[in-house]
Amino acid sequence: MVFYRKDQESQQPTDEERRKKRMKWTIGITAFVIFQVVQALFFILVIMKFKSPKFRVGEFDIQSLNVGTQTSPSFDVTFVAPIRIKNTNWGPFKYDATTVNFIYGGVQVGEVAIPKSKANFKSTKKIDANVTLNSTNLPSSSTLGSELSSGVITLNSRAELKGKVTVMFMFKKNKTSQMNCTMAIDVPTKALKSLSCK
Repeated sequence: MVFYRKDQESQQPTDEERRKKRMKWTIGITAFVIFQVVQALFFILVIMKFKSPKFRVGEFDIQSLNVGTQTSPSFDVTFVAPIRIKNTNWGPFKYDATTVNFIYGGVQVGEVAIPKSKANFKSTKKIDANVTLNSTNLPSSSTLGSELSSGVITLNSRAELKGKVTVMFMFKKNKTSQMNCTMAIDVPTKALKSLSCK
């Protein structure tokens, strides 16, 4: 009987063993809490950070370009405009139909329709639009004559794209993207000289 009691006592955890066990539990619970906090911060600061997609015209090749003279200035130009909608959000961007206006000297010289569609998350929607521009609506007082003499035609493309970003099928936010691009066409070479977007 005496030996049995000693054997029973030897099976009881010591204070040191109990302290180590509590330490392991504490470390495990702390690590789990930290992991959950990091996940929550990542979700709030990265996943749930809604941004307006970038709405741009990419570089293009001129298909045809016809111009008048300095005394009788005019132009008509055709090209395929690579419209790009870059969605950096963690959810798709569903946008409404819109129109890209091409402007010379504050006057609209052409337009292209962008149909209603969707840009998937972390991707770029690509739309190749056929564009035809001409100077028919320009007033006689425009600076086209002097620009033609310099060999460059400067155009702007402007548009507003409205839509909604949806994350995890339940979090939604309306977003609006603005296009404001300036392009210079070199008349002698019939090529795009420069293109910049804000």
